[in-house]
Amino acid sequence: MSLTTDPPVERTGAGNAAADPPKTDDPAALKVVPVRHPWRWAAIAVTAVLLAQFVHGLVTNPAWEWDVFAQFFTAQTVLKAVWTTLQLTLYGTALGFALGIVLAFMRLSASPFLRWVAFGYIWAFRSIPLIVQLLFWFNLAYLYKRLDFGIPFGPGFFHFDTMGLVGAMGAAVLGLALHQAAYAAEIVRGGVLAVDAGQLEAAAALGIPRLRQLRRIVLPQAARSILPNATNEVISLFKGTSIVSVMAIGELFYQVQVIYGRNGRVVPLLMVATAWYILLTTVLSVLQHYVERHFAKGATR
Repeated sequence: MSLTTDPPVERTGAGNAAADPPKTDDPAALKVVPVRHPWRWAAIAVTAVLLAQFVHGLVTNPAWEWDVFAQFFTAQTVLKAVWTTLQLTLYGTALGFALGIVLAFMRLSASPFLRWVAFGYIWAFRSIPLIVQLLFWFNLAYLYKRLDFGIPFGPGFFHFDTMGLVGAMGAAVLGLALHQAAYAAEIVRGGVLAVDAGQLEAAAALGIPRLRQLRRIVLPQAARSILPNATNEVISLFKGTSIVSVMAIGELFYQVQVIYGRNGRVVPLLMVATAWYILLTTVLSVLQHYVERHFAKGATR
């Protein structure tokens, strides 16, 4: 006995029209059904409620003492402390990145000795906590009573005491700059390595001097990779200047501590420091945006 199958049944009329949708080449005739995201809307609602509660607490909770905040936000002592913080950031960034560029090219050098010296510096200053470095420089006079200048490992021609050589501000700038240089060196080295080596080969084939290759070809292109990480380091240094309060330098955090140590208004004075940090960090972020857009002119349309 042979097995057979029933022939296919062709449906016509209204039943066929209901089973098979009409085919059309007009995209406008197609019905677009949006994708539903119920959990996304639920997350948005929960987040909005939490934010509203937080803002409501900031406004209505009397413990924040916004009147005290307004009184000290633009006080003369606070503004002077903000200027000191900006000075520490500016000097530490300028000296740190200047030394970091030198260390970066030492690490990229063909000389094994220079590579290992730069690596040793970066390893040491990234390993030692910043507060320890600051205290070492602040106590330089204790470590070395005087500095002699003369023949290495031989007699000195003249010397001077180190007691007044490095003050509190000088020790802070020196410690911040040397610490920053270790991180800046790796940022710059990563940016330089991101530049296509073929461009240097083409520049060398055209007879462009090595220094001009670095200044006009390598660094402008490497800046696009360097800027985001460099800005992060500058912002970290700006906030990290609060650590120099251990040396009794009148930067922002130290001055706020002095004020709330006298009047006992801890929370509003901490909010003064917080608001200044947020404000100045926002300014740095805006500057980063425009500088990045400047260096991206040749890469974006």
